[in-house]
Amino acid sequence: MAVTVRPVTDAVGAEILGVDLRDFSDEEFAAIERAWYAHSMILLRGQQLSDDHLLAFSRRFGELDPPPNQERGRISPPGYPDIYVVSNVLDTKGDPIGALGDGEAVWHTDMSYLDVPPDASMLYSLEIPPAGGNTWFTSMQAACDALPADLRAKIEGRRVKHDGTYNSGGFLRKGVTPTDDPMVAPGAWHPAILRHPVNGRATLYLGRRRNSHIEGYTKAESDAVLEELWAHVTQPRFIYQHVWKVGDLVMWDNRSTMHRRDPFDKTARRVMHRTQIKGTTKPIAFAA
Repeated sequence: MAVTVRPVTDAVGAEILGVDLRDFSDEEFAAIERAWYAHSMILLRGQQLSDDHLLAFSRRFGELDPPPNQERGRISPPGYPDIYVVSNVLDTKGDPIGALGDGEAVWHTDMSYLDVPPDASMLYSLEIPPAGGNTWFTSMQAACDALPADLRAKIEGRRVKHDGTYNSGGFLRKGVTPTDDPMVAPGAWHPAILRHPVNGRATLYLGRRRNSHIEGYTKAESDAVLEELWAHVTQPRFIYQHVWKVGDLVMWDNRSTMHRRDPFDKTARRVMHRTQIKGTTKPIAFAA
């Protein structure tokens, strides 16, 4: 069966059919990589991957980043330090085997609080609740292309503070001092509009809303512009909602998407394994 690429929305995402990620050719990988750069998010269903398979596929895209520091530090399967567990399941001692629990994970870009954030993230589904836990993606390139001229003028040439205090579930990262002051919060400043290093497109780069600040504005002015931006980028026309099945592998470009997760029943089990591809450069401002 030949590799087939089928867009899931006009703005973001494509499903790739005809590939078994346990055994794929260089030509198949090249088709996957092209689809990823073209659509910012790719989906391969029905995979049967061990952690070794997941790592082997992930490493075709580059060096891997270690898992992020979450509310309980960095949690990986035994013997697999480059894999990050996302789960609400408790072990025999009553401790979570992973991070982010069962609540909502708000819109965010993975680890954008670093000076050199990861280029991409992959999430592979092992156990899925009967309802809830859907993951939503928004195209920051399509949203950037559609920015009203007056709103674009408010952020062009400016940077945004990306906070590292709290994760997308609202949990304080282990060992970090709590604060809601963006000026003292740990994190990095990145261009509000960056140039994608591969496809050259302009893309909005916001990170997550909490503790954000746009340079050159007062807090009130910054908050007002940020509210406009968030209302713009979360319009349905830019978004794809993914309803998970066991065996789904989803990969997204952190430079050109944001994502969020729906909450789900805390008595249901959800187990996902995630990898992330190490960033190669600091985000570079887009210059028309």
